Parts: sequence; C-alpha cells; structure tokens
Amino acid sequence: MKALRAIALATTSVLATTASAQSLDLEKEDLTFGFIKLTDMAPLAIAYELGYFEDEGLFVTLEAQANWKVLLDGVISGQLDGAHMLAGQPLAATIGYGTEAHIITPFSMDLNGNGITVSNEIWEEMKPNVPLMDDGRPRHPISASALAPVVEDYKDQGLPFNMGMVFPVSTHNYEIRYWLAAGGLEPGYYSPQDISGQIGADVLLSVTPPPQMPATMEAGTIYGYAVGEPWNQQAVFKGIGVPVITDYDMWKNNPEKVFGLTKEFTEENPNTTLALTKALIRAAMWLDENDNANRPEAVEILSRSEYVGADYEVIANSMTGFFEFEKGDVRPAPDFNVFFRYNATYPYYSDAIWYLTQMRRWGQIPETMSDEWYFETAAEVYRPDIYLEAARLLVDEGLANEADFPWDTDGFKAATPATDIIDGIPYDGRTPNAYIDSLPIGLKSGQTVIDSEIQG
Repeated sequence: MKALRAIALATTSVLATTASAQSLDLEKEDLTFGFIKLTDMAPLAIAYELGYFEDEGLFVTLEAQANWKVLLDGVISGQLDGAHMLAGQPLAATIGYGTEAHIITPFSMDLNGNGITVSNEIWEEMKPNVPLMDDGRPRHPISASALAPVVEDYKDQGLPFNMGMVFPVSTHNYEIRYWLAAGGLEPGYYSPQDISGQIGADVLLSVTPPPQMPATMEAGTIYGYAVGEPWNQQAVFKGIGVPVITDYDMWKNNPEKVFGLTKEFTEENPNTTLALTKALIRAAMWLDENDNANRPEAVEILSRSEYVGADYEVIANSMTGFFEFEKGDVRPAPDFNVFFRYNATYPYYSDAIWYLTQMRRWGQIPETMSDEWYFETAAEVYRPDIYLEAARLLVDEGLANEADFPWDTDGFKAATPATDIIDGIPYDGRTPNAYIDSLPIGLKSGQTVIDSEIQG
C-alpha cells in the first residue's frame, strides 16, 4: 500500500499560501475554455457571467465544441487552455487509451446529472415487466431486467438492439453498461483488436453526440440512449421517449464531469491554474447555495444559445430539483444536479479509480493491473493538492467557509454502501481488483479478450 500512503501524504501537504487573488502573479491572463452543450457545464457559464474569472484577473472566452474528441484534441493542441471534460477523458489519455497525453484535473464539476431514455415504442414493450406503485405509476428505479425480454425478442427476430452513449470513455458509456449488466444483459467488450465495444453484446452501444441523441432516436437509428441533461428531458418535452432511470438512482451521488488541463499547462502556469480553480469553486458554491435558490437564474443563463441552447422549461425540469419521466409524471429530484454540496468539487482519487475499474471491466484496459497501479494512475491525473490550495486562498479571502472543504481527507471517499447502488454491490476505491472481481458480468482478474473470446 506504499502508493496509497504516498497519495495521502500528497493530498494533505498543501502549499501554505495566504496571498489574496489580486497578488497572484498570473502567467497567462487570456484563456479559452471548451465545453459541450450540457447543463453540467454550468460552473463555466456562471464563473463567466458572474465575473468570477474577472475577479481573478482572467479574461476567458468560452467556446462550444462539436463533440468530445474535438474538445480533447483542442486541449492537447493548445487551441483550448482547458475544458469541461468527461471524467474518463483525462484518465484514458494519460494511460494512452485513444489519444495519448497527460491531462490532469484539479476540479470535479458535478455529481449525478445523467439519465437513460428509451423510445416510446420500447417503453410500451417494457411496461408489462415494470412493477407499479399503488397509484399506478412505475416504481423507480427501473431495472434493465425489464428491458431484457424486449432485447431477447429482437434477437429472436434477428434484429440488432441499438442504443447510444456519448463517447467510449464517458460516464454515460459506463453507466448504461452498469445498468444493462445489473439487469442481466451483456453490454459488450473491447479488445486491442476490436474497439467497437460490441464483442459478445446483447445490446449494441454506439457513439452519438449529446445534442443529437433525441433526433437519432426519433429517426429509429437507436432505441434509447444514456446522456446528460437536458437531452433526456428533451425527449419527454418532444413526446418521443421516456427516461427509465437517472444515474442518481443507479449510484447515489456518483461523480460526473471534470475540468481538464494538460499537465504542461499547469506546470507552466501554476498561478493561473489556481486562479481558474478558485473561480470555478465559487461558481459551484453559487449554484448550490441556499438550497438551490439560484438555479432559476442559472437555467436562464444556460438556455441561451451560446451555452446549452435548450428551452428554459426543459433545462429547469432537472436543474430546479425535479425530473419528469413520462408526460406529467414529475418527481422530486433535489440532488439530480449537485455542483458543490457533498464535496462535489473535490477531485477524489476513489472517483478516478472507479472509472479505471470500468475501463478494465469492459476490456479497455486489456490486462489485470495491480491495486498500486490504480492508486498511482489516479494520483497522476486527479490533483486535490491544487484544489485545496485554491480553496485555502478563498477561505483566507473570506469568500468561502473553512468547514466546506475536506482538508483532512486522504483523497478516498468512504466506501459506497450496497444500498446506494442499483446492483447492491458496494464500491471501495481502496480495493479496486476485489471490486472488479465482485461484479457478476465483466472481466475478472487474469482474464482478457482475445479474438472475440474471454480467456483466462
């Protein structure tokens, strides 16, 4: 456990800095940040609109990107100084899966915020398998076991069952795989020779950019998808689909996006990195303060064309503490989007390790890796030392409360209990291989995928 102890030491040995924002000697003041049109880019929009970047002496331009690959390539090339990223992107790039580059994150952007939606036709086929409450509405969360007979029927007819997710290393890919596997369906494997992710799959998952999800499903190309908001609620708003589960109901308060920068940028611009992290922390605080009292204002900002560009009502459905499943079936969801509470902005090593375990589970990491490797990789990418230094500056400036930050953590959350995860299997980031081996569907220790077969 040497690496684990080293991680704990790095986390708690935060640089002692008491300088005010004005005295930070910024290496770079003009910055361009990228984002995808999703509501969880909100900390960027709020830091810009409320002047938090300017308070730090930063002049920021925000640019929407066409898709996650274009966004990552922009950060690596230096066209973008940083970006709203899928949590799996910095990890995958750093270990060389796909595009290779050392990307780090000093800031986790949010918890929860995703859902899985199916078309109206698929929902009608699922409904006989879904338990009902006393009032006749479906009982949530809905297990993928309700989808399994539908998929089996398609297979019997010789028809592929297609669903969408946003990127191979996205939370959405791992969440829809988790949901399918928890319901007894095989979501497919990756191998070095076949990166489709469809080896041995009952459900064929493919990539669709988030804003295109509803139209792609409406066209019949896919029968459902996993995506962030507002694109699940958009399906309800348009009357073309039904969200069957939120990721909060799949894994209570699970990690979602991060803010990513190249390691080179942070080493060349340490004070600038601190300043932008401070601004993002302040934005996250504002988004959650006073029991989400600022959310209507945030929704108005996000609905603008330069940000998410969806109707106010669609974004408000989830951002203001509610979630609509079928038309009129609106249920309270106060934690559907969490930006600051529950230490949402702290980049926990255990969050990074969960993503790595899912990469290993489905074959993106083809060989068994030691627990130490997981700890060391997490520490290469997630940088709580930068986060806590920025937080200390905010506290010293009177802009944040000391009690709101996890100063004494070793970088690992307490284990997630079985009751908070849909398959009833607890998760502890301190034991990654034991966790992987506890999951009924997926690669186990010693196994790999060769020639479309699991071996070992």
